[in-house]
Order: sequence, then structure tokens, then C-alpha cells
Amino acid sequence: MAFSRRKTLVAGSAAVAIAAATAVALPAFASASAASAPAPATGAAAHAYRHGVFPRAGAQAHLAAAASAAAAGQDGQSVQDGQDDQGGLAGQGKPANETKPLTYHGGTGGVGVTTGAPKVYVIYWGSQWGSAAKDAHGYTTLSGDTAGMAPRQQAFFKGLGTKGETWSGVMTQYCQGVKSGATSCPAGSAHIGYPTGGALAGVWYDDSAAAPASASGNQIAQEAVKAAQHFGNGTTAANRNVQYVITSPTGTTPDGFNTPNGDFCAWHDYTGDPSLDGGGAVTSAVGPIAFTNMPYLPDAGHSCGAGAVNSGAAGALDGVTIVGSHEYAETITDQFPYSANPNSPVLTSGGWITDNDSTGGEDGDKCAWVRTGPGAGFDLGLATGSFPVQTTWSNDANHGAGGCQGAHPIVRNTAPHTVTIGHIANQSAVVGRSLRLAVTAHDSTATSHLGYSATGLPAGLRIDARTGAITGRPTHIGTYHVTVVAKDETGASARTTFTWTVRVH
Repeated sequence: MAFSRRKTLVAGSAAVAIAAATAVALPAFASASAASAPAPATGAAAHAYRHGVFPRAGAQAHLAAAASAAAAGQDGQSVQDGQDDQGGLAGQGKPANETKPLTYHGGTGGVGVTTGAPKVYVIYWGSQWGSAAKDAHGYTTLSGDTAGMAPRQQAFFKGLGTKGETWSGVMTQYCQGVKSGATSCPAGSAHIGYPTGGALAGVWYDDSAAAPASASGNQIAQEAVKAAQHFGNGTTAANRNVQYVITSPTGTTPDGFNTPNGDFCAWHDYTGDPSLDGGGAVTSAVGPIAFTNMPYLPDAGHSCGAGAVNSGAAGALDGVTIVGSHEYAETITDQFPYSANPNSPVLTSGGWITDNDSTGGEDGDKCAWVRTGPGAGFDLGLATGSFPVQTTWSNDANHGAGGCQGAHPIVRNTAPHTVTIGHIANQSAVVGRSLRLAVTAHDSTATSHLGYSATGLPAGLRIDARTGAITGRPTHIGTYHVTVVAKDETGASARTTFTWTVRVH
């Protein structure tokens, strides 16, 4: 939760100022050992929608105290940034539930995890980003992006699933369709998909207006719906394995990022969450949507990961992919997190999480800011470059005892594929007049390829076997009973029928 709409907290600039004032350097990562594990933080107290919230480095202790007090229905006492409630340095506490396993929470509306190949759409929100161009690699660059966050972000998501990387394999051990409370997935379960060939599905610079100076959760969710419509993802099926990363421009403070009330770097959520501040759940004509609140991380410097893995200029953008990897991992393992109680971060339904875990409980939260040991952050080699990432929680690590892992064998889905096809209303046409009718279908495995066929079409019309589009000019009047079939390479199929009437005029 420490990087998600359940805010994935990573300390902002306030931590840097405190570190300077106390002459104590805030560690970018804390030790992975039980004795020196970071005092975790959710940063979601009174903000239940901040799932997977990534706490800023050095803010863990007082955030954990606040979260614990909120869970107990108490008023949390103020704790100085950089110290725990024992007067020690932040990062030296021993989280009570850090080593408890993730459990499955039954899914929300039938969705627990991302079962197809994950697709990431990156949105640069607001005209403050300046003018757009393309670099030599084809990445979108923006004149207002003085630190170079945008192309780095795109390269990371484009590279996931390449060069045989197995960082993504850690997440594939999790699934849906199992009982609530399960800690593992039996053979045949619908596992999380692997991003073969890259997760980046699209980039959009929305410069239609300036982004809000401090957007609410509801406004960020609205932008995600707008993005789905922009990319043509107009149905629930089209958004099933998709996440939208809403990236705000420098100088803005979305949901309080980089302010005294926003001790986080990022968080994720979904549009149906009634606890979203600024208006609650967002009405979406394109189905529920998973999204991330991704602020302009370079504004927070070291407290949001700059220099966490690499030193000097080479580490200036470390936080972009450390935080990005955290929220990505949490979204695909807990796609639609839902709490019936708006003031409680404990899930009523959703994916994989550890309840009442002071870290925040999602797979990224439990391994955030680890500096040394087997769970430490590291540079992940991809076809698009080398990128600092954090490890994520693996229930089956250490012979089932659990732990933070940076690599894991890829678990492939063996569950039967499911194909769905959109309803087609009855049609009418005029003899000799050109027409085009689109057919929409979806496969539960995003890497599968659908083929289309039709029977009963009016003479003069044909269906494109690859796209499903029906085109042509009808040549004979009459009433035709048409059946359209979408089928993938495994034999899974779906069909729809409708009537097509052809008239003289």
C-alpha cells in the first residue's frame, strides 16, 4: 500500500529539511534484517483510498504510529520526522506483521488481480508540462520536464518483460479464483500475467488544460477515465488488465504530495472507491479503472528515492522507477482494493494484502526502502536500459516462510481462456450504400490473438478475420440472421447474433 491509492508513501522534501536540521542522514533504504527492518508506514490514516502508499524515506516511523492509532480509534500523537516513538532514528523499528503472508481478499466485482499481460498507459496531465517532442528512442519528451522523468518512466515500462527478466515473475505466483484467506494458488488458478515484450501500452500528453495545483483523489480518478476514453478503451473488458499512471507536472502537489500532510511518494486505487477524497467514487461509462497517483517525484529529491541505488548524477532518477515499480506491482496484485469503511485501510474485498500490517500490507509495502540484504533494491537490466527497482513480497520465498524477492520463476497461466464479444444491436442498411460495422471482443489472456468469422451476412458484405470489422455494399434486399464468432488459438470462443435488414432506400 505504501505506493498506491492506498498511498504508497515515500517521504518528500520535508524529510530532507529535517535531515539537514538534525545532521542525521535519512537512509534511502533500511536494512532487510528483522532486527533493523524499517518501521513501516501506510500514510493512509484518514485516507483509506491511498492504497499501496509509498512512504517517503525517513517518514516511516511517525506514519506507522499514526496508522496504528487510527486503526485503534485513537488520536495519534505527533512524532518528529526522522525519529520513532522511542526517540530512535526512523527505520530502526521492528514491524510486528512484516513477515506475515499476503492473503487473498476475494476480489472486487470478480476482479482480484491482473490475469492477462499487464498494460500500462502513462498520462502526462496538464499543460504545465510544456511543449512535446520525441527523442531518438521514440519516447515523449516535454519541455517542462526539467529532470527528465518522462522518458525514464516510459523506458522502464516498455522494458518490463524483456531480456527474460524475472523481477516480474515474483508477482505471477499470485492469482484469483481462490478462497478468501488463501496464501497460495493451486494448479490451474488464474495467475497474474507476465508482461511479455513490454508493459507500456500508450502515452498521452493531456494538455487540454492545466492540471490542478493540488488535485484530489476524485479528480485524479476522473483523469484516468478521460484517459481510457482517449485510448479507445471504452468497455469493462478493454480495461480489465490495464492501469493508468496519472503523472502530474513539477510544482504541483496532487493529494498533498510533498507537503506536511502528504508523507508519500505515490499511491494507487480504482475509480469505484467510495473513499476517494473530493467526491468519492467516479462514475465511469468504461467500467472500473485501476490508476496511480504519480506526482513529479524529482520535486521530493532523496526522500522519494533519488540516489537510493546509484550515486551521483546516475542516481538522480532512481526514485522514478523505484516508486514506479512499487505501484505497478501493487496494482497487478490488488487491482481494485475496496474498504467498506472509508476510514479504514483494511480491505473488505480486493486482491493480495496482509491486514493490519503496519507497513501497509501490499506486496510492495512490505519491502519498501530495503537497503541491504537479499531484499535490497537493485538495478534491473531490461532491453531498454538498467533501472533501479525495489523487491516485492513473495509468499513462497524461504521455503514458504516468505520474504522480499527480486527474482522468481515465471508462473504461466494454465487456466482455460475466456473470450467475450460485445453485443451487436439489430442493423439496417440500404442496397448499394457503403457501410462499416465494428465488432469488439476480448480474450482473458491479453497475449492471445483473436480471429473472427461470420455466417448469414447480406450479399456484398464481408468480415475481416483479423479485426472483426464488417464492410462492403449490400447487393440484395431482405432480412438476414447474422452470427459473428470470435475465437482464439486455444479454441476458446464467443458469439453474438443479430438481424440485418437491407432495404431499397
